[in-house]
Amino acid sequence: MTLLEVDALDAFYGDFQALFDLTINVDAGETVALIGANGAGKTTFLKCLVGLIETKRGEIRFAGEPIGREPAERISRLGLSLVPEGRLLFASLSVEENLTMGALNRRPGSWTLPRVYDLFPVLRERRRQMPNALSGGQQHMVAIGRALMSNPRLLLCDEISLGLAPLVIDQIYASFARIRAEGASIVLVEQDVKRATSAADRVYCLLKGRVTLQGPARGLARDQLSRAYFGA
Repeated sequence: MTLLEVDALDAFYGDFQALFDLTINVDAGETVALIGANGAGKTTFLKCLVGLIETKRGEIRFAGEPIGREPAERISRLGLSLVPEGRLLFASLSVEENLTMGALNRRPGSWTLPRVYDLFPVLRERRRQMPNALSGGQQHMVAIGRALMSNPRLLLCDEISLGLAPLVIDQIYASFARIRAEGASIVLVEQDVKRATSAADRVYCLLKGRVTLQGPARGLARDQLSRAYFGA
């Protein structure tokens, strides 16, 4: 079953066109990696999905329903949730308060505070602390946990490994198996091609706002990925 269908999508910042004719699909239960260098349009694409950037042309359908012109709060209630680049935690709220903010859409599902604490036990220990007292990896765990508290059908993760130590990245990536087991599909935005392809079922590569390559994560040759990534 196709969960997300994006067809011929264009997106703009004012007069500047950032995405060109993007067609991308995600199946239920699937992990899709979206790779590309800085400025490729990956974050713009995720923002279009969750209603943070208005789309002028093309279609976005989620579980068969058009959502390209729906407000962000309705899209969240339908089951899309974004873990944003830079985490964007509420500095004045504790870890637990940040997590509970994710449940404001009141979408039913299996993810609750105890389940998030089971996934990331360190957050239970730090639940009364403020985000600035946490390490970068722990802050990412809070951002993921907050998104899970909305009980998403599709979890969108934007550059969650950026700036983290490899061991911490491994811990975060290990959580994806549990998240998928709970029924969510995942879109991973990554610059690290090796890590993205090892975690995903399928890969799309973006370059200057266009899809330059797509295919099964374990069926793409290194030279194919390099040409698509750099345009060489």
